[in-house]
Amino acid sequence: MTNMPKIPTPLPGLLVLNAIVFGIAGYYFTTGLPPFLMALIGLAIGVLLTVLFYFLFVWLGKYVRRIPLATTGAVLATLVSLVVLKSSAFRWPDFLYYPVILLGIAFSLIITYGLKKLQTRRDAIWPYAGMALALIFLVAGILWLKHKGSDPFAADLTPPFADAVLPTLSGTGLRSPATTGAYPVQTFTYGSGEDKQRSEYREGVRFRTPTVNASGLLPDWKGKKKKWREKYWEFGVKNFPLNGRVHLPEGEGPFPLILMVHGNHSMIDYSDGGYAYLGDLLASRGFIAVSVDENFINGHWSGDFRGREMPTRAWLLLKHLEQWATWNQDRTHALAGKVDMDRIVLIGHSRGGEAVSIAVAFNQLPHFPDDAAVTFDFNFNIRGIVAIAPTDYRYHRQISLENINFLSLQGSYDADETSFWGMRAYRRLKFTDGNDWFKAGVYLHRANHGQFNSSWGSSDFGGPVSWLLNRGALIPGEDQRLAASVFISAFAEAALHDDPRYLPIFENVDVGRDWLPDNYYLTHFANSDCRTIVDFEDDLDLSTGGSVAFLAGNHLKIWRETGLKTRDNGSQENHAAILAWDYGTVIPTDSIATYELTLRDTLFRNIDSDGSIRLVLAAGDPSELKLTSEDGEKRPEKVPDLRVILEDEAGHTAGLVLSQVKSIAPRLKSRFTKFSSLDQDMIGKEWEVQPETFHLPLRAFRTEEAGFDFTRVNRIRLVFDQSPYGVILVDDIGLQF
Repeated sequence: MTNMPKIPTPLPGLLVLNAIVFGIAGYYFTTGLPPFLMALIGLAIGVLLTVLFYFLFVWLGKYVRRIPLATTGAVLATLVSLVVLKSSAFRWPDFLYYPVILLGIAFSLIITYGLKKLQTRRDAIWPYAGMALALIFLVAGILWLKHKGSDPFAADLTPPFADAVLPTLSGTGLRSPATTGAYPVQTFTYGSGEDKQRSEYREGVRFRTPTVNASGLLPDWKGKKKKWREKYWEFGVKNFPLNGRVHLPEGEGPFPLILMVHGNHSMIDYSDGGYAYLGDLLASRGFIAVSVDENFINGHWSGDFRGREMPTRAWLLLKHLEQWATWNQDRTHALAGKVDMDRIVLIGHSRGGEAVSIAVAFNQLPHFPDDAAVTFDFNFNIRGIVAIAPTDYRYHRQISLENINFLSLQGSYDADETSFWGMRAYRRLKFTDGNDWFKAGVYLHRANHGQFNSSWGSSDFGGPVSWLLNRGALIPGEDQRLAASVFISAFAEAALHDDPRYLPIFENVDVGRDWLPDNYYLTHFANSDCRTIVDFEDDLDLSTGGSVAFLAGNHLKIWRETGLKTRDNGSQENHAAILAWDYGTVIPTDSIATYELTLRDTLFRNIDSDGSIRLVLAAGDPSELKLTSEDGEKRPEKVPDLRVILEDEAGHTAGLVLSQVKSIAPRLKSRFTKFSSLDQDMIGKEWEVQPETFHLPLRAFRTEEAGFDFTRVNRIRLVFDQSPYGVILVDDIGLQF
């Protein structure tokens, strides 16, 4: 038999290849050292790593040859199958998924060979030990996945309430807006009457509705999306149904109309029933509330429209309004005259929260802006919109609204929409027609995305990703929906019943604390009577606030203006001033840090004692300061407080301490998943700046000097004399007349 020639090792040639590649990488790896030196360092690292791995694999090879071929095949088959699964369905992060499956393979081998050895050597101890260890790890892993998690920031849970400068609304005799009203409520459905999958929209409908053709708005209805959706629903884009769940107050009417629409959820896990708690409440208080079914354009295993369906979501709402207008005008119909079509509010959740803004924009247009062949003729009197945990980026056109009432709600533990996108729409909204409008925002700590809908639950992701979520930090779903009910009902009373008595809850949530679960609620509010003096959006000059004011800082450790980022480093589309002071451990008697705004003219001339100073503030990041002393002791993070001083043209002053009216919230941190490293990979930072609005009533300011005149104030001064150090963010400064 002829001996096979000995094949030389390819190591030298491969070493040259690695040296070249690592050398090139080193040459272009910028460190400040000369490029050729970095190339040599890269070359050396490449050679060293290659040699080390060579000897490691040669050593392992001696043992691999002892492994039976069947075992090798089984392990490789399992590994490849699990890799394919990861790419298609199991959406865990790579750094967690692959170590877990490798451990799983190792434990499976230990248990398999342990059982085999026990059959032949019953006196051996290592099979018992190996299997016990594998089972312990397995049980521990299952328990960890089942555990809901916990709140690592529990100290932030209960907010302090300010001194009684403002009376609570319940103290004035006002009942909670979440209290059931005087009207008995009927519930029923309307729809096509031919819905294959849903009996409530088939034989269960009280009123049949025509289908509508959305093919001009949703050209992406094609391919497997079209095939499998039409197989499931037995209808397509040319005959979408108008399905709705109605909560109708019993009475003659006419009643204002509120349409509610869900967001993107699994299309076969129907979402429209999850707002019954709102529908029943609003109907009992004299509103017709309708939860609109748009499940047929939601996500499915066959595909998600990725936002290209957003115009259709909005258009369907307007088609529902058309249907209600038709019924209302038909004297023979049971709903004739029931609706006050001059008083309409749209409520949307998630993608539905963006869709309601799009609907308001489409409502005034003659054509679909993406295709003029699709004509519009709506022009309904929509007086308000509520955006619950909305998107603000799905539709490729950014919507900027004018002259409409607006409310947005957002949870700090929303793992789906992790930032308060509704505030971008809030800031873009302008009041220009001289009528009475208002806008509000509420940031609910420890609220998630799903619990605003009673059927979506506490997991903002489906399994198996949901196993990683830290659901133990959330407020109970009942509390989250109660809070939503308070704010949404208060909004509806003001926007549709012209009852402004509930609006102070948006100016200072402390006045409604008797109605709300204990929690932090960061609120925003502005109305047509607000005048912003400085918003830091106008210019780059730190010393000017647009054309109406001069700015000055004294004895500040930090004074700069910056764009605010979301937790995943996106843009909040908002700029603010960052101010910091640091006196050490003792507040001095002089050299107090201040930030002051001097007006070019007297904007206060038309204000009276019912007016207020409007500030938008937030606690800043203490890492802006060095909080570790020279002896190594770390100073605690402090919630900032300050005095606000008003000065008139004659030099007379009046002031108050901010916390006497409303305390600044601490930095509200969130742990979305069970490990902080998972948050960084899946969500982003544990905290992002969330400012809140402070309305400081002029009647709350105190002066010890005679002759102070509110109408002649020309300077607003922020004085940082309440704590020895702190960081604060100033977003807006203005007036409410």
